Amino acid sequence: MSKKILSVIVPCYNEEETIRPFLMEIKKVEAQMASDVIFDYIFVNDGSKDNTLAVLRQVADEFDNVHYLSFSRNFGKEAGLLAGLEAADGDLVTVMDADLQDPPEMLVDMYHLIEEGYDVVGTRRADRKGEPVIRSFFAKLFYKMINAVSDTEMVDGARDFRLMTRQVVDSILELNEVNRFSKGIFSWVGYQVTYLPYENRERIAGETSWSFWSLLKYSIEGFINFSEAPLNLAIWSGIVSFLASNVGILFVVIRKLTVGGSITGWASLVSIILFIGGIQLLALGIIGKYISKIFLETKKRPVYIVKERSK
Repeated sequence: MSKKILSVIVPCYNEEETIRPFLMEIKKVEAQMASDVIFDYIFVNDGSKDNTLAVLRQVADEFDNVHYLSFSRNFGKEAGLLAGLEAADGDLVTVMDADLQDPPEMLVDMYHLIEEGYDVVGTRRADRKGEPVIRSFFAKLFYKMINAVSDTEMVDGARDFRLMTRQVVDSILELNEVNRFSKGIFSWVGYQVTYLPYENRERIAGETSWSFWSLLKYSIEGFINFSEAPLNLAIWSGIVSFLASNVGILFVVIRKLTVGGSITGWASLVSIILFIGGIQLLALGIIGKYISKIFLETKKRPVYIVKERSK
């Protein structure tokens, strides 16, 4: 029985301090699984501003099974994931971060579960220990809201770190959309999936590139890509405003006929105008966001540009 090839995809952005420690740890797992699996590493340098590319050149020269792609600029983690998936040709494919927040030793159990018949073995954090409270609160809120309004279920705490069969990866690559939200895409393709929980880990070095605002922006992308709820919100806001205005007009007419005089108070009038105008702007903004997505899709720009790759 021939060994299976496991492609390990590692997106990198300013990870010069973590690449070697990551390889040292996962090489131990590679040795442990050597009888069953051949490891093949694909690092994707997403336009790093530090010495990440120089380190990747070094490790690619040192190890025959280490390869890399380097983008012409920073295209974002979604582009890095896609580039890695397109470059991977293994029977099994996994996505991992270089900062060792994804425990390499879990690959052993993940592989055994794949052998038992699962198509995807994902990982999820059992807790958010060490994470800022405000960030944890909004993360949980996001998963509750997205699962309430989307037909695609997204598991709270699920990481991009997962082990997938070739068939699953091919299905993911069939989705050739430009605006990508991998957490949703991984769930949307389906297949038989199980999750392994683990305790949250801190980065071994460096700083995360995911600020609160970048995560907020990413979550908005999730809502836009996998739910029509924002559009429905715009519709219902318009309906409520219309009904409220009819009630207001009826009140003014009845008061004029029964009491006489006119209602004074420019402040209340201005407040109403601002309220209605705000709803209109919100609705236009939501619709504009969806239109911008359509615009980007129709331009057919490449998701990423590779400037350099290992031999």
